[in-house]
Amino acid sequence: MQNEVVSREQWIEARRALLLKEKEATKLRDSINAERLALPWVKVDKDYVFDTPEGKKSLADLFDGRSQLLIYHFMLGPDWDAGCPGCSFLSDHVDGALPHLNHHDVTWVAVSRAPLDKIAAYKSRMGWKFPWVSSFGSDFNFDYHVSFSPEDLAKDKVFYNFTPMQPADANDELPGLSAFYRNDKGEVFYTYSSYARGPEELIGTLMILDRAPKGRNEDSTMNFVRRHDEYEEAPKAPSCCH
Repeated sequence: MQNEVVSREQWIEARRALLLKEKEATKLRDSINAERLALPWVKVDKDYVFDTPEGKKSLADLFDGRSQLLIYHFMLGPDWDAGCPGCSFLSDHVDGALPHLNHHDVTWVAVSRAPLDKIAAYKSRMGWKFPWVSSFGSDFNFDYHVSFSPEDLAKDKVFYNFTPMQPADANDELPGLSAFYRNDKGEVFYTYSSYARGPEELIGTLMILDRAPKGRNEDSTMNFVRRHDEYEEAPKAPSCCH
C-alpha cells in the first residue's frame, strides 16, 4: 500500500483541507456532547440487586458514594467461558482512567450476567482492577436491552440500540454503556445509553490507529482485535546491523 507521493507544498495544501474537516468534526462533537448533557432523565424505581465481591448491592450502592455512575455492559453470559474480545479490548483502557474518573465524581462498574466466580476468573486472567459485578438473576440486562432470552430471539424483532433488529443479527448478549445519576435524596436517574459502536471513542487504541499510515487496517469492524493475551508475537523486523 502506498498513497500518492507529492511535494511538501502539495501535501500542506491537502493537509489544510483535511484540517478544516477535522475542526468541523470537533465542533460537531462538542455540540453533540452538549445535547447529550441536556437529555431528559428517567427515574429508576425498580429495585435491582447485583452480586459483588462485597456481597449483594443495589444499583444505588454501585455509585460507591459518588453522584455519577457509568455501567459498561460487558458481554459475558452465564454459559460463556470467556469475555467478548471487543468488550475486553475496550476494558483494557479503563484501569488507567479510574483515578481521573473517581476524582471527577464518576464511578465506573462493569456488569455482566455471568456468575461472580466466572467474572472473577476472567478478570484475574486479564489483570484488570476496575469493579465488575454480576446481574445474574435480575432483569437489569434485559431492561437495558443488552441481554436476550431464547424467547426474545425467537420473536420477529429484538430491540437494540433504540431500534428493532432481526434476531439473526443479535446475540444472547450485546455491548453497551449506560449512565446514571444519584441525587442527595438517594434517588437514581437513568440519563444515557450508547450501544454497538457508540462507545468506540472510549477505545484509545483505535484513536491512535486512526492516525497511523495504515489506520485500523481492518476488513470489518475491529476484526483484528484479540484478547490481549491471545496475540501471536509479531515477527521482528530485520536488524539494521545484520
